[in-house]
Amino acid sequence: MLEILYRDEHLIAINKPSGLLVHKSFYSGEADTYAIQELRKQIGQKVYPVHRLDRKTSGVLLFTLDKETLRKMSTQFEEKMVEKKYIAILRGWAKEEETIDYDLINENEVKQNAITYYRRLQTSEIDLPFLKHQTSRYCLVEAIPETGRFHQLRKHFKHILHPILGCRKHGCNKQNKLWLQTFGINKMTLHAHQLIFNHPILKKRITVNATIDDEFKRIGDILKLDLSMYS
Repeated sequence: MLEILYRDEHLIAINKPSGLLVHKSFYSGEADTYAIQELRKQIGQKVYPVHRLDRKTSGVLLFTLDKETLRKMSTQFEEKMVEKKYIAILRGWAKEEETIDYDLINENEVKQNAITYYRRLQTSEIDLPFLKHQTSRYCLVEAIPETGRFHQLRKHFKHILHPILGCRKHGCNKQNKLWLQTFGINKMTLHAHQLIFNHPILKKRITVNATIDDEFKRIGDILKLDLSMYS
């Protein structure tokens, strides 16, 4: 059963588990189950995804229950009226805050402007030797993407040389292998913890929060990070 975070006559939001595809996609490959199908079966009615999360990303995923609300919500996303907040664990200690303005190439080889703001929340250093270092450093950040490009956060954090822990395609495979061998963990630590938007029908500001899963908590425990406000 999918965890329902918010529901009314027009909108429904779930806490998408890591590993679940939103819908069929040429770029994401095939799967046995999809969020859109599972939610449709769970509530017994048609749903329309307003946005998407990567397969490995967990957190708030919003659907509408009718096409008119979908049109209005899609406009909000296009006009950057929706605030999306993520948390991520990065390799190394990133700056205290930074705006990453770095163009990305999309699936059709077209360059697109992409902007991400992040702030560092906590730092960690553990006794885990890595390459020439006797310890390993990590940090917890909150990231707010101002644009919604494909794999934007994953690519942006790789660009500043602080890749997301557990990310394969745009991460540090040596770190990922170290965590798998040492702790048996290969989870990507990227979670959409909050979505804030104007309800197009009820005309009020809506904030939806999603808690992290047990594997994310376990990583936080290993790194001695305080993730209580996301649990």
